[in-house]
Amino acid sequence: MGDNGQVTRPASTRVRLDQVCAAAVEVAREGITEVEPSDVGDHLKAVAEGDRIVTHYFECRLSGYRGWRWAVTVTRVPRSRNVTICETVLLPGPDALLAPGWLPWQERLQPGDLGPGDLLPTPPDDERLAPGYLLSDDPAIEESAWELGLGRTRVFSREGRMDTAQRWYDGDHGPGAAISVAAPAAARCASCGFYLPLAGALRQSFGACGNFYAPDDGRVVSADHGCGAHSEALADAPESQVDELPTIYDDSAVEEMSVSRAPGSVEATEPAEPYGHS
Repeated sequence: MGDNGQVTRPASTRVRLDQVCAAAVEVAREGITEVEPSDVGDHLKAVAEGDRIVTHYFECRLSGYRGWRWAVTVTRVPRSRNVTICETVLLPGPDALLAPGWLPWQERLQPGDLGPGDLLPTPPDDERLAPGYLLSDDPAIEESAWELGLGRTRVFSREGRMDTAQRWYDGDHGPGAAISVAAPAAARCASCGFYLPLAGALRQSFGACGNFYAPDDGRVVSADHGCGAHSEALADAPESQVDELPTIYDDSAVEEMSVSRAPGSVEATEPAEPYGHS
């Protein structure tokens, strides 16, 4: 193989700005025919796209398109002074107001979006679920899943339980919730009489609140969640605001009285003694 270094050369990474196309600012402006002339603002810059190809950028003054720019690409044939328009588009600038990026509907859904009458299909390959005939490492699930004719088609997978447990624990019903942090240290749900532990593998960490007066009534809470409606929360007795005076007895006003005793109540030889009560 011979040395072909003389016949090959690296392509230039910088395109020279064609002066004829760059000077055709008014030609490019006239190519914007989709809107009124007042909607086209000042000329911003000219960018070389290739040999004798230049794109002119103009300010867009359409309402609702703040930061957008009109882009008009012009070109010319070799040795010609006539410039022609290739295309005209409206493009967002660096500071343009853009709509959020498109997301599949499965990723757009948020808790609470499902309303009455709505259907939310579950994908066949949802990693949160596993076929009911597979072991799920959760005895509470397997007790029903293996009953002939009564088992569910799909049950929670290990990944699904872990994801759910982490979401519950980090949410508004876990130990980090504001109401839990403000509650007394001993007022934890695990020791509350209104706490209903879940069945299965989540029993150790979660349960349902059954206190009508608690803000978490009817919701799943973590065992170390807490609030002021704990079953053993006792209000301290209010301290008396009035100092009680000691009781003073006037002995001069006490009348001594002898009390007869029933026969056989004491020995006959015992001397009589006065009783201060009846």
